[in-house]
Amino acid sequence: MALTQLDPVAALVVIDLQKGIVAFPTAHPSSEIVKRSAQLAQAFRERGLPVILVNVAARDPAPAESDIPRYELPCDWSDLVTELDPQPCDYLLTKPRIGAFIGTSLDEFLRKQGVTQIFLAGISTSIAVESTGRCGRDFGYNVVFVTDAMTDIDREAHKYCVGNVFPRFGETDSTENVLKTLIQTCVL
Repeated sequence: MALTQLDPVAALVVIDLQKGIVAFPTAHPSSEIVKRSAQLAQAFRERGLPVILVNVAARDPAPAESDIPRYELPCDWSDLVTELDPQPCDYLLTKPRIGAFIGTSLDEFLRKQGVTQIFLAGISTSIAVESTGRCGRDFGYNVVFVTDAMTDIDREAHKYCVGNVFPRFGETDSTENVLKTLIQTCVL
């Protein structure tokens, strides 16, 4: 279902657009996802709405007893991409898990801001975005998935989430339509 309304206090949550993750091969070019997410962030900021930029802390990729080869991640692996142009008003959040809610202060921050609706963008559609959306819905937020501002390493997983999973617990729309709604709605 397309976006039906903009709540008085909505927030943008941009998930895992960090150097190490945007470098992975994805179903849709990560450069396009970053560009659209940056456009959304700028529009939310211009209207005084919260922007939450989420990255994931680097974890040991393999358990010690595993046969999986161990490797070191580059020191800038978890740095947000510069195109997001983080601003002092943004809420920067490092998550220890797949989703952005569990083990973080995201829910507390959103509630203090009076947020009732979250717009989600980022990588990866079927993992971090879906996990954050499901948890956000469980916490009572109206969830909007900006489907052309997210991608996955698996094209079919992305397509399935966007077409079958997300409409069950949120609204889905494009960057263009979200931007139009932000422009048309007097939020300040």
